Amino acid sequence: MSISPLFRWPNSVNHFNPQDAELALELMLRYPQKIKAIEPDNADIRLLQQLVEQRRQLVEDKRRFVNRIINTLKQYYPQPLEWFSHRGSLLLCELIIRWPSLQQLKRARRDTIRNFLNAKGGRAMALTEQRVASIDNAIPLTTDPSVIEANALMATALATQIKVVSEIIKTYDERIEALFDTLPDAELFKSLPGMGPCMGPRMLAALGDNRDRFNSAEEIQNYAGIAPVTERSGQKSWVHWRWQCAKFVRQTFVEWAAKTVNSSYWARLYYQGLREKGKSHQSAIRALAFKWIRIIYRCWKARTQYDEAKYLLALEARHSPLLKP
Repeated sequence: MSISPLFRWPNSVNHFNPQDAELALELMLRYPQKIKAIEPDNADIRLLQQLVEQRRQLVEDKRRFVNRIINTLKQYYPQPLEWFSHRGSLLLCELIIRWPSLQQLKRARRDTIRNFLNAKGGRAMALTEQRVASIDNAIPLTTDPSVIEANALMATALATQIKVVSEIIKTYDERIEALFDTLPDAELFKSLPGMGPCMGPRMLAALGDNRDRFNSAEEIQNYAGIAPVTERSGQKSWVHWRWQCAKFVRQTFVEWAAKTVNSSYWARLYYQGLREKGKSHQSAIRALAFKWIRIIYRCWKARTQYDEAKYLLALEARHSPLLKP
């Protein structure tokens, strides 16, 4: 029985152990054929990769600010949370900045409030009179001036931060869209179901344009952390989550797979079938992402756009259980 030479040396638990560095060097010198050099993508792809990941970080920052402003308003001024269902809206932020407490809002003229609420236009104008009436009937949660002043200052600061981050995200969106449209593979990724202005660039950034980087769909599944890890010891084996992977890429595939449930016929059937078998939502979505990667790999490798009708015909020709009533 042949044993891989990689098992000749034990792997140290301490990642800062100099012995690990020596082991890595010896592996490279003795077995260079087992180590594949990574060729970087072109400059535009690398720029896109950075932009989409930074945008996601900004979205997470905005979510944190929104959660904090919700918590702050609940301490002294909960009414705006009832008036605005979208807690991160610019209109809500501007309302808090202009009238950071209910007492200040109630002192404002009703025409001033109406003009403020209607200034943005849109469907929200239909709620203006209802909101004005609610302001008239609103009862302060607290009259303690220390609580009001401290929380009003914090709410104003958070509302300002939400506005700033929202504008920066908009700038990122414009740059990402402009860059994405110039790339040769843009139309390929646009052909996939559920690929909006955010997911398309993220998916292209995940795979890049170097077709030699991945030689199989399995390599992408492992790289993205979608494929689980099976460990064996003696007669025992167990399957667990893949910890070492490109986490942002995994997030991209999982989030996009969830969107395809409502935009792809076979994906919806596949997801529903897994749920009926007792799988959790997240487990079913990861399994769907695993299946999608095989399809994306074929399209990406062949530089051909995805065709849902053609794929359904292929499933029918193979008598896939997905299409059975």
